[in-house]
Amino acid sequence: MATDSDLAFFVLLARKGNLSAAALELNLSPPAISKRLAKLEDRLGVRLMNRTTRRVSLTGEGEAYYQSAVKIMHEIDEIEQRLSTARQNPAGLLRVNATFGFGREYVAPVISEFYRRYPDVEVQLVLTDAPINLVEQGFDLGIWFGGLPNNRLTARKLHRNRRFLCAAPSYLEQAGTPKRLTDLTGHNCIILRQDTESYDLWRLQRGTQTESVKVRGTLSSNDGEIALKWVLDGHGIMLRSEWDIARHVHAGRLALVLPKYAQLDTDIYAVYPERHNLSAKVRLFVDFLHRQLRDHAATGLME
Repeated sequence: MATDSDLAFFVLLARKGNLSAAALELNLSPPAISKRLAKLEDRLGVRLMNRTTRRVSLTGEGEAYYQSAVKIMHEIDEIEQRLSTARQNPAGLLRVNATFGFGREYVAPVISEFYRRYPDVEVQLVLTDAPINLVEQGFDLGIWFGGLPNNRLTARKLHRNRRFLCAAPSYLEQAGTPKRLTDLTGHNCIILRQDTESYDLWRLQRGTQTESVKVRGTLSSNDGEIALKWVLDGHGIMLRSEWDIARHVHAGRLALVLPKYAQLDTDIYAVYPERHNLSAKVRLFVDFLHRQLRDHAATGLME
């Protein structure tokens, strides 16, 4: 099978019409040029050029090969030019995955503004309750929380995020405010579930120390927004990301419980299949999302 370098070599030799001139261009010896031509002909099983002591000329098969090679090289140049342009001017389909709550609250509004600025980009936002396989399902990037699941992915940190314990003031007035982490075992804790897993073992950090407590509760759900609504209704204590509770804390609808404790490994990342050269649409969108989250921090995310 001919390679790009074989095509370029043959086109150059045909245009030069001389082994010595081609050798000079390629910084090789004439015998090396002759040997490479013979190797190409042996692989194809046809004679491509007639040789004389001074010149080479195309055979009928060589002329057909030359015309095809020129056409292929031109098409390759056009493809490379389009790809190079695409890295500078965002266009085409951009597929983004995010979780339901964060996707609705933050990613969707950012996409709306991004599309206003870059209307040549077609954006598909797919929300799921858990991260999906970006490579297998053909996504350009995902907006995830925490570390990477495998080394086929690359991540860029978009913003710090922590999970805090929180409850409605009405619940704390009725049930009392925990003073120690172990006090949670005596409280109604609202628990998130995913598939068959129940996230009832809460690991939190206080300074450099990590502590765990197994909690229980009469309400649980696989939907974080439903669980948060139950907390707002005064039914118990929940462990929830600061991006989701900050506005409620600022408004007095929720209070932090044991605020010196937090889960710290929940930062927000843009995650994408490992590539050395990101397309303009991905690169610009990640930069745009990063700026929007940073600007929103003063009014939404807790610093």
